[in-house]
Parts: sequence; C-alpha cells; structure tokens
Amino acid sequence: MTDDCIFCKIVVGKIPSEKVYESDNIFVFMDINPLSEGHCLFIPKKHAATLHETDDASLAEIPLIIKKVTKALDIDTYNILQNNGTIAHQAVAHTHFHLIPKPSADLGLKMEWDPQDEIDQEEAAEKIRNYMN
Repeated sequence: MTDDCIFCKIVVGKIPSEKVYESDNIFVFMDINPLSEGHCLFIPKKHAATLHETDDASLAEIPLIIKKVTKALDIDTYNILQNNGTIAHQAVAHTHFHLIPKPSADLGLKMEWDPQDEIDQEEAAEKIRNYMN
C-alpha cells in the first residue's frame, strides 16, 4: 500500500466504496463516476502503478472475476478498459480494469480509433518474438 494512492486507501477501508468482491489478491468495487449501470473496477490489492508491474496472481484472477461479474449482471455487451500511464489516460496510478456494460450505443464507453498506416510493425514483432523465446 502507498499512503497517497486512493485505490490503496479503498482496499484498506480508509475511503468507503461499494465493494462487490474481495479475495486475497484483488478488490472489486463500483465506479463512483459510472458510464453505465454496473460499471465497476477490478484492482490488485498489492499496489502496482501499471499492468507490467502487477503481480501475476492478481493478473491471473482478474479476468476470471470479470467473467463472473458479467454473468451476475447478465450482460452480453461490455467493454473492458485498462490504461497504463497518463498519456494513455490512466487517471489513478494503481493498476485497474474497468468493466463497462454497454446496454446501448448511447451509454457506456465511446471510442475513437485512428489507425496509422505508415507504421511498420516488423521491428516490434521481432522484439516480442525475441523476448518470448
């Protein structure tokens, strides 16, 4: 836990939340600024600013619990959002995943996609392959 992290404070109960699930590794609570009904956050209890700094046990559990929550909410259309770093729109420097139900085109996450045709992906692909071997 870090003393200045709002999500760490939520995990230990210093800031109230609408908790929906908790395990040894993760904490799930309703978003206080929801985009749609059922919008909730999934966070590791152990502080990590970004996904690549997050412990494997938490990262393994979060998708399984997201799946259970989608079934509990009986939703078929939804977004799962996870950002890393301020220029990637991460507002709280504690790894978190949003589950945002998308009941209609008017509610939920709105996205803009701007493909860059001039980017050559070969070098990045080679870096990934080399790292994985």
